[in-house]
Amino acid sequence: MEGEINHNTIAGADDDDTPALSAHALEALKEFLSEQNRSVAADNDGATAAEEKEVALVTEDWRLSQFWYDRETAETVAREVHALYTSMEDPPSVACIACPTLYVYLKKLHPDLPVQLLEYDKRFEQYGNEFTYYDYNEPLELPSSMKQSFSIIVADPPYLSQECLEKVSETVSFLKKPGESYLLLLTGAVQHDRAAQLLGLRPCGFRPQHSIKLGNEFRLFTNYDPGLRLGGWEQEES
Repeated sequence: MEGEINHNTIAGADDDDTPALSAHALEALKEFLSEQNRSVAADNDGATAAEEKEVALVTEDWRLSQFWYDRETAETVAREVHALYTSMEDPPSVACIACPTLYVYLKKLHPDLPVQLLEYDKRFEQYGNEFTYYDYNEPLELPSSMKQSFSIIVADPPYLSQECLEKVSETVSFLKKPGESYLLLLTGAVQHDRAAQLLGLRPCGFRPQHSIKLGNEFRLFTNYDPGLRLGGWEQEES
């Protein structure tokens, strides 16, 4: 989950619209707010060899309730995107909708991969012409040049509501290139039925995780069978 959520939600709350923070995450929030001016560069000065493998990101803006993927999740999804990319005869373009962590890892691991980041947070304008401002409330307010231009689309809607997924689905339909195309959706498990109904997706065995533990279970859904990758498609109950 890399969008905006309500600071005041807690794990176990009966609200499907927004991810819930665990008690641990709430405590981490307090710590963050006291150190919010700390720079990423300063954090990396004393990094261990393992920590140096982490990709540098802008600091999560907790006032927007941003939570980046952990490294394993970002690298796993980035490997999947690259595997799809190399499997296609005509080099495809990749769209990342509201998932800046994945974009940064893709560009770190595969610098030449053509990737477009659609994101609300304008701090990511630093990525130049690979950044497109995106507000899911205006799902089709995008450059006409992007219409039907992407064969690989990864989306992480900023809310867990039906309305949000419906609007992001409109964006996906706008971006998706006719013919062979691949869609990956990272969102809460509560979206299982909606993901199937709106986009024809099924859940994979792989469980996405975030750098801060959230109270909601997150899943990865795809419109294709990944085989042995991503834990494969889960068997649906009859």
